[in-house]
Order: sequence, then C-alpha cells, then structure tokens
Amino acid sequence: MSLLLLQLFNGLSLSSILLLIAIGLAITFGLMNVMNMAHGEFIMIGAYMAYLVQQWFQKFLPASAFGWYFIVSLGVAFAVAFFVGWLLEVFLIRFMYGRPLDSLLATWGVSLALQQLARTIFGAPNVAVKAPEWLEGGLHLSADLILPYKRLFIIALVALCILVIYMYLYHSAGGRRMRAVMQNREMAACLGISTRRVDAQSFAFGSAMAGIAGCALTLLGPIGPTIGTYYIVDAFMVVVLGGIGKLIGTVAGALGIGVFNTALEYTTSATLGKVLVFTLIIAFLQWKPMGLVTIRSRSLD
Repeated sequence: MSLLLLQLFNGLSLSSILLLIAIGLAITFGLMNVMNMAHGEFIMIGAYMAYLVQQWFQKFLPASAFGWYFIVSLGVAFAVAFFVGWLLEVFLIRFMYGRPLDSLLATWGVSLALQQLARTIFGAPNVAVKAPEWLEGGLHLSADLILPYKRLFIIALVALCILVIYMYLYHSAGGRRMRAVMQNREMAACLGISTRRVDAQSFAFGSAMAGIAGCALTLLGPIGPTIGTYYIVDAFMVVVLGGIGKLIGTVAGALGIGVFNTALEYTTSATLGKVLVFTLIIAFLQWKPMGLVTIRSRSLD
C-alpha cells in the first residue's frame, strides 16, 4: 500500500512540474497559434536565475539569510523570463503570426542561440543549486512512506500558480481581454482591445511561468544549458492532449500524462513507459482530435 501511494505521489509531483511548464505554452499556443520551440530555454533562464541568486546570497549576505534565497529567486526568475519573453515577442514573434512553420524554425534558432549563450556564460557542465534548509527532509507518514518536502513545496507552488492564473483569467479585466482575443481576435479588435498588446503581455507571462518552473526544477537536481529540452516535448503533449486554450484541459492533461508515465515506467522501464504513454496519447487524439477540453466559440480561426 505504501509503495502504491509513493508511486501516486511521484506521478502527482511529475504532473505538477509538467503543468507549470505547459501552462505558458497553453496560453501562447492557444492565443497566438505560435509554436514556441524556445519555451524550454525560458525554463533554463529560470533555473540559472536561482543559481545566480544563490551565489549572490552566499557572497554578500550572512549565512542566516541563506534560507530566503529561493523565495527571492522565484521572483527574479519570473521577472527576467517575463522581460526576455517580452523582447522575443516584440522583435521576432509578432512578425510570425499566421506563419506556423516559420515561427517553429525561428524559435528553434532562438533556442539554440540561448543554449550557446548559457554555455558561454556559465560553462557546459551542469551546476548544482543547494536547497534551503527548510526544504530538506520529508514528511514521515509511515516507516515506508516519506514524502520529500521539496516535492511537496513544488506541488503547493503549482497549485498557487494555477489559482493566481485562474483569478486573473476569470476575475480581472486583463484576463477577460485575453480570453476575448483567444476566442475571436477580429471581434475583440473591433471592440477596441489592443490585440498586439495582449499578445505581448500573454507571451511574456507564459515565458515567466516557464521561468518559475525552471526555478522549481533546481530543487530536484543539477541544471545545465539543455535542461529545458528534456521537458519541452512532454509539455507540448500536455497542451495538445488537454485542448488548446483551456486551463482545465491543461491541468487534466498534465495529471494524466504524469500519473500514467510514472505508473508505466514503474511496471516496465523508463524508455518503454515513455513509448506507451505517447502511444496512448496518439490513440486518444484519434478519437478526440481537439483534446480533452475545447473552446466553444463562433470563430476558431
């Protein structure tokens, strides 16, 4: 029983990480129909921000303040990834609307450039980020069942992010404008909404969520220039499976992929488990090609 609960917890932990990564893709892909292959590099940016903030705390602040570095790094990762995402949208992405193949190739080039820039600044080898002391250890439920505080913190962080995104999308003027543009861009523009501004803000916000995900990933292991490429394929599968443009669909897709992936890897092997998950997703999309949840609108251009 303890082993089953541990596997379920591991699946939930993986789902939360995938959800945090995919939520930004769901916003940009659903709003602008742009396939951002550089999304993984915003994960890398967030991870390296955590590393830099840790180094700064160790160098300039007393040891008693070190426990606060991770909370600060979350805000820094969000801000830096938001700014870089905004620059990318202003100088590149906005010229790629309606050109999905061009946007895919262009953002792939940006991805390679950002990886090389990270190698130049931080070096090719992976670097480690030490977790604060209050995240060490775990919650002892029984002799055979220990839930690490790091993974519990990530799950709580993702739940908080989903709550904030939900409140923004459904209980704020900015969120209503974003949903209006997502459902019918032409009508939203006719009603006076600046679709260009909404696009830039949404793309930057989605990039910032990836930055937070990268910061959270530093709790699970070393980081390097290619950390984002490990998760980007799974994140795209979450978006496609959940349905474009719906928050609840992205949540359901992440939970499904995370739990099934962990269960199948435990009963078979890591490689075979991944293959089986992709096979099940392909079979499901043959039945429901629009995903689990779809937008109901008069216009889905």
